Amino acid sequence: MAQALERSTIQRKARDVAQLADLIDAYEVIAFASLYKVRAIQLQELAKRFRSNLLMKVTKNILVKRALEKSGKKNVVALAQHLTGSNILLFTNMNPFHLTLLFDRNKIKTTAKAGDIAQDDILIPAGNTGLPPGPAISELHDAGVRTRIEAGSVWVSRDTVVTKAGEAIPLKVASVLSKLGIKPLEVGLKVVAAYDDGEIFAANQLSLDLTEVKRQFEVAHGQALNLSVNAPYPTTATIEAILQRGHAEATRLAINAAFVTPEVAADVLARAYSHMASLASHVAKVNKDAAPKELQA
Repeated sequence: MAQALERSTIQRKARDVAQLADLIDAYEVIAFASLYKVRAIQLQELAKRFRSNLLMKVTKNILVKRALEKSGKKNVVALAQHLTGSNILLFTNMNPFHLTLLFDRNKIKTTAKAGDIAQDDILIPAGNTGLPPGPAISELHDAGVRTRIEAGSVWVSRDTVVTKAGEAIPLKVASVLSKLGIKPLEVGLKVVAAYDDGEIFAANQLSLDLTEVKRQFEVAHGQALNLSVNAPYPTTATIEAILQRGHAEATRLAINAAFVTPEVAADVLARAYSHMASLASHVAKVNKDAAPKELQA
């Protein structure tokens, strides 16, 4: 009987590996996301949110490694080196950078447990807690929150930061936050590594600073426009600037060469008069009587 059970287990694992290998071959992007601090109920909520975009599988690392080895995808087996700890396997056809941003933008608010690290300053706002007078008063006081009794319930007297960002949340604070229904933490899936078209991307490569990326695109766009205008290489975006620059250069050339056209005649004459006046001024310094009467002092 033991041998039959063992054989059944081996066969089941073989089927699981084969199914995972088929999924790996069927999707363009394969990724791992860490399940650290992600609770079962939160994972269920995240799965509901993302089910239209990707398929999630929680399975043992050893089975995933065997499935990667069984897959026919180029270099996909290299993804196994990032498979440590508790992870969820992700199958999708979306860009891995898009996948990372999707997770970042879909985090879930959750209650805090003692020892959790505050991601931001945790504040209990002033106002009615909805709690009746009694143990709640001493519990709030123990958490450093001042209270008063009004209309038969406990009120927080003023906004109070009970834990600062980066600090561990004390047990008393976690208990009070739970009773007040305050969910100070955000949890979500974090991509550990992803495979896309033969390339392996680690977490640090997938983390994007969108503000910096936008700035880089703006700089590159400006440099491309300048190159197109200065080349000159006409495009729909730069043809007007190129023609304006060419017109300005042609105008300056005509004026400097004293090449009279209806467009520059006034400027040519004005320039000639300016040169004449400057010359007359210098002549007047040498021989006042030789200068034109209108320029004599």
